[in-house]
Amino acid sequence: MATVAHLTTRTPRVSVDELLAGLHPSSRFGEVSFESYRPDPAQPSQAAAVRSLQDFGASIDGGRSGGGLFSKLFGGNGSKPKARAGIYLDGGFGVGKTHLLASLWHTSPGPKAFGTFVEYTNLVGALSFRKTVEALSSYRLVCIDEFELDDPGDTVLMSRLMRELADAGVKLAATSNTLPGALGEGRFAAVDFQREIQVLADQFDVVRIDGEDYRHRGLPAPPVPLRNDELDARMNAEFDGGVVAVDDFGVLLKHLAGVHPSRYRQLIDGIDGIVWKDVHTIEEQAVALRFVVLADRLYDKDVPILASGVPFDQLFTEEMMAGGYLKKYFRAVSRLTALAREAQAHERS
Repeated sequence: MATVAHLTTRTPRVSVDELLAGLHPSSRFGEVSFESYRPDPAQPSQAAAVRSLQDFGASIDGGRSGGGLFSKLFGGNGSKPKARAGIYLDGGFGVGKTHLLASLWHTSPGPKAFGTFVEYTNLVGALSFRKTVEALSSYRLVCIDEFELDDPGDTVLMSRLMRELADAGVKLAATSNTLPGALGEGRFAAVDFQREIQVLADQFDVVRIDGEDYRHRGLPAPPVPLRNDELDARMNAEFDGGVVAVDDFGVLLKHLAGVHPSRYRQLIDGIDGIVWKDVHTIEEQAVALRFVVLADRLYDKDVPILASGVPFDQLFTEEMMAGGYLKKYFRAVSRLTALAREAQAHERS
């Protein structure tokens, strides 16, 4: 039998030290390496990306740049910099960008940080901007996964943060589905923030990774949702002896509004499986974006999902899937579908 828990009863409290200590690759990428990455022979850019990251990693050492790397990058002594502060992996969903970013983190000297874009903005919200800069300025490497700009405030915030970290000599590595100069397109009047966006873009050497989403290579469509009366039996068969978070989907969405996204990792701490009853299409953008953060944290921890209601490819409205945040929503659907397949495949084995 599975032990039943409910995410809707959890309101985790997380200290600043815990937030900083949590800036490392998730268990899914806890032991990856450049050697364990398998480039597609039909996509030479993948092998080239490995070499570029290995070369970038070799430039990270124990010394501090002194004198302000940002000044060297953007003027001050008039000399041309030997290298930019950062490297930026641009590619579609599932081509191995996070695998490679985590491999760089694992092979680099510390202190170092690894987190998603959202986790860094949440860190600023928890610590304040100045204390975040102070905390990260002593690091040798800051890795930013899933880099994206959702609004003007994030544009200015991350522009300032990256600028100050580069000035302190911190090496930066990022992944995204969008070229740095195109960040923010389709979400707000990006033209009004071109200066901030250009500052971000100018700090990175861009490495393109081509290829198709490995989660879609020959895999079936999202599994058919279960009926509510099937969930208990499937749950106990799949998660026997484990801890399962069983929640009504609508109630969960409301609960997420009261939990800061920086705490979603702790929200699912100790959970071996998820059961969602009556999944329905999310129609409010703010609710959808919060849910994407939870989907990312579940995927990080490889938590299988059983659900009733609509299939995961109907989680977001057609307008959302065609709008400015479509990349976030496609990523969430892809990841949740993978977790749902995992749960049902385990149950059949």
